Amino acid sequence: MQDKINELQESIQQKVSKIANLTDLETMRVQLLGKKGEITQLLKSLGTLSKEERPAAGQLVNKLRVFAETQISTIEQKLSKEKLAQDLQQENIDVTMPGRRRLIGHLHPLTLVLNEMQDLFIGMGFTIADGPEIETDYYNFEALNIPANHPVKDEQDTFYTDEGFVLRTQTSGVQIRVMEQNPVPPIRIIAPGTVYRSDDWDATHAPNFHQIEGLVVDQNVTMADLKGILILFAKKILGENIKTRFRPSFFPFTEPSAEMDINCFVCQDTVNENCPVCKGSGWVELLGCGMVHPKVLQGCNIDPQKYSGYAFGMGIDRIVMQRYNITDIRLLYENDMQFLTQF
Repeated sequence: MQDKINELQESIQQKVSKIANLTDLETMRVQLLGKKGEITQLLKSLGTLSKEERPAAGQLVNKLRVFAETQISTIEQKLSKEKLAQDLQQENIDVTMPGRRRLIGHLHPLTLVLNEMQDLFIGMGFTIADGPEIETDYYNFEALNIPANHPVKDEQDTFYTDEGFVLRTQTSGVQIRVMEQNPVPPIRIIAPGTVYRSDDWDATHAPNFHQIEGLVVDQNVTMADLKGILILFAKKILGENIKTRFRPSFFPFTEPSAEMDINCFVCQDTVNENCPVCKGSGWVELLGCGMVHPKVLQGCNIDPQKYSGYAFGMGIDRIVMQRYNITDIRLLYENDMQFLTQF
């Protein structure tokens, strides 16, 4: 045992003197002190000695272990200092160079325009109302005078859950809830939020988008009030030079109904038959509107003989596209930082 310890100690001294890097030093440490290392095996072999030989042999092996650990620690400190000095010499730092600018986030263009729209309507006396995105069939369809066999309830056009709920196709359900809670008008609210329809991705359609709806119910409310509000909205949000037109339309929950168009922001005054936005018509549909249907008022316990109202709904995404001359709605959802940092 004594001879073996002496030989191992001489071997350690020779190996340590030849170590040139920290990797080789770690390899040596494992060979000596690891689970299967030479010194570790010596410690395990003490159990094979007699009781008389064991104490003295144990002291010798422990001295050898301390010797090996000291040698390894000493050379490790030396090599670490040499490596640090080498790194500092090779890694030149120009302290006069400007640092990396920290990028600061900002609001998404959809949020920017929505905030501006809300501020405008609040200034005109509206309040903001909110409601669930997962609606019942009643609030999303039936309460809006849309019967069970109406084509807009087709599962190909609407997202249904297995339990019979529906991802709201418009925020009109918020209007119903507000009227139920306030059977004695006046009511003057806007309802912004995300809506869902089973549309394919293209330049002007998306399966989910953002909408804002408005509702006014009071005595002596007329179509002229509705047109005045919407024309003022278009000029304040899209510019004083914006052109608008109203076309007769049909919605089950309004009567009479209309759609308001604005002149195409891509074509401007020169109509392009290949325009991806207006398809050559020169106009872009902006919103639908109309006078609240008497059946809808009755369903919310509001007397249609005493009160009347108007409602409108528009896609915020299309407002953003018009505002910033964006020709493809998909750009708003692709999270392309080069695109978003423009706003």
